[in-house]
Amino acid sequence: MARVSIRPRARRDLREILVYYIENAGIETARRFREAASATFRELSAFPLQGVRGKVRRPEFRDVRMWRVRGFEMYLVFYFPRQDGIAVERIIHAARDYRRVLA
Repeated sequence: MARVSIRPRARRDLREILVYYIENAGIETARRFREAASATFRELSAFPLQGVRGKVRRPEFRDVRMWRVRGFEMYLVFYFPRQDGIAVERIIHAARDYRRVLA
């Protein structure tokens, strides 16, 4: 079975997004986002190479891939493919300069 590992910074990103939705759009929207993110992680873990490579400068992120959260396409999941699944590194809003965030 494919595995999803969520790194600490990605956990913080998720919490911040959920708090934002709870405060600005309601608990139901936050719940839908959490479910959509989880489904996206599961899909990526089954097919880890489907994401596109992020164009970042830092060598430790050279293999990072990105994919949109299904249903919340303005959020990008940055992850590393692993033999047994994926490691989620960050979840970043598409309006942000992800190259700078990952720099």
